[in-house]
Amino acid sequence: MRWEEIDVGEPGAGEVLLKQTAVGLNFIDVYHRSGAYKLPQLPGSIGMEAAGVVEAVGPGVTEFKPGDRVAYAGYAPGAYTERRIMPDHRLVPVPDGIEDNQAAAMMLQGMTTEYLLCRTYPVKAGETVLFHAAAGGVGLIACQWLKKIGATVIGTVGSDEKAELAKAHGCDHTIVYSRENFVERVKEITDGKGVPVVYDSVGKDTWEGSLDCLQQRGLMVSFGAASGTPPDFSVNTLQFKGSLYVTRPTMLHYVAERSDLLKSAKTLFEMVRNGLKVEVNQSYALKDAAQAHRDLEARKTTGSTILLP
Repeated sequence: MRWEEIDVGEPGAGEVLLKQTAVGLNFIDVYHRSGAYKLPQLPGSIGMEAAGVVEAVGPGVTEFKPGDRVAYAGYAPGAYTERRIMPDHRLVPVPDGIEDNQAAAMMLQGMTTEYLLCRTYPVKAGETVLFHAAAGGVGLIACQWLKKIGATVIGTVGSDEKAELAKAHGCDHTIVYSRENFVERVKEITDGKGVPVVYDSVGKDTWEGSLDCLQQRGLMVSFGAASGTPPDFSVNTLQFKGSLYVTRPTMLHYVAERSDLLKSAKTLFEMVRNGLKVEVNQSYALKDAAQAHRDLEARKTTGSTILLP
């Protein structure tokens, strides 16, 4: 990655010129940078979420005007910029009471949490779930969200410090995977029953164990691969492990329609108003994005991280 000056141009029909005030850092950025997920073109920019102020609007734009505060997540890569032209239908208005830094840090992770817990598997009060990487950006939001639902949260973490952080955000049982067998601990916590759903963004390192934590007819939600892509497997494995279900969701499909995008963002903003905390634990200058990626991959970060143009 390198810092370059480009000509942004003027917004066309249905487009908005956005002056970005904060950009979110997410693991999908690493996938795009490394080539695990292919970019639309090279050279290109990465980044999937940001917040900012509308500077100009193109013909036909009626929902936004210059000066409006907006945010976005889940559109095509390209958020690592000071200014960006965006289609108006992928932006959401940022309500009063939510700062730009907070909005940039929570759109992708917060709406990911919304679709995972409310739509991929609608968690009910009284259920026990396993959430890997509970001290990460999505994890800390999910722990709080699950507690508000009334669920019991089992979370895996990489250190005692991260265990304390997860507990402070609502995680009932933490498992430090570097020294504990998380399958054995889940079975112990659930009296051998296992859990109805596992949310796994770790991937290769936790795949087999996650399947073994599920109840019969349980659902494996694989929504990331921080440790590498999960291994290929025979569909018969699901039969032998208890008629299991597996899904590999992505937020792009859950907010493809504007109505779904606005509803997801509205639900997230309401949760924040009702006490859900989205904490920016690290910030870097946008020109220092390479160092931010190094720290993210080394698992030195917790919670949300932003890049400041």
